[in-house]
Amino acid sequence: MTTTQDASLKNAALKAATLKELAEQAGRDLEDASAPDILRWAADTFGAKFAVTSSMEDAVVAHLASQVFPGVDVVFLDTGYHFEETIGTRDAVDAVMDVNVITLTPRQSVAEQDAEYGPGLHDRDPDLCCALRKVKPLEEGLTAYDAWATGLRRDESPTRANTPVVGWDEKRQKVKISPIARWTQDDVDAYVAEHGVLTNPLLMDGYASVGCAPCTRRVAEGEDARSGRWAGRGKTECGLHG
Repeated sequence: MTTTQDASLKNAALKAATLKELAEQAGRDLEDASAPDILRWAADTFGAKFAVTSSMEDAVVAHLASQVFPGVDVVFLDTGYHFEETIGTRDAVDAVMDVNVITLTPRQSVAEQDAEYGPGLHDRDPDLCCALRKVKPLEEGLTAYDAWATGLRRDESPTRANTPVVGWDEKRQKVKISPIARWTQDDVDAYVAEHGVLTNPLLMDGYASVGCAPCTRRVAEGEDARSGRWAGRGKTECGLHG
């Protein structure tokens, strides 16, 4: 290893340690802050090194961020398996909101993945499919940023119950911001109604959580919002959030 490489690694480690400390302190300081205030902190702290990620289930966090950081980057993962309604929501957000929508795609098309791994990988090995079509593209797409925002909420599922409003993403070595972590579904619905925020039409058709079409179903009344994802597989997360 050259001296330059060694110095670069040390600088990267120092930066990560500083960001981690910053994230943990902000998580404590901003626990009771409003979603706009959390996003304002992120915009002031990171500027162009901050991005919002959106599955286009709804555009609540993108809308919130656009109010405090006009032109903010909104990163969307196009897995090649999305419902038409999801792509339509992305296009509508890009057209009507003061944001910069960036679409990430996997290295392989669905056809190329089928050729290498066989058709229907999502049925045989959903973890691998998610890794190839979601996790890896996001890791590559977030390299330009120090912090990213998500729409995670604590009430969505037991696996998300301890989501901090600001935390440290150890896997990606980035600050992870969940400005609506403390919100309930009623809070989301109220915000959507008050501001006329775009939502995925599938939310009005029995879907409580919208992911890739092959791995998403409608949910019955009283079911967990995430129960329609990878139903019957004991899988509740794609790997983006843990």
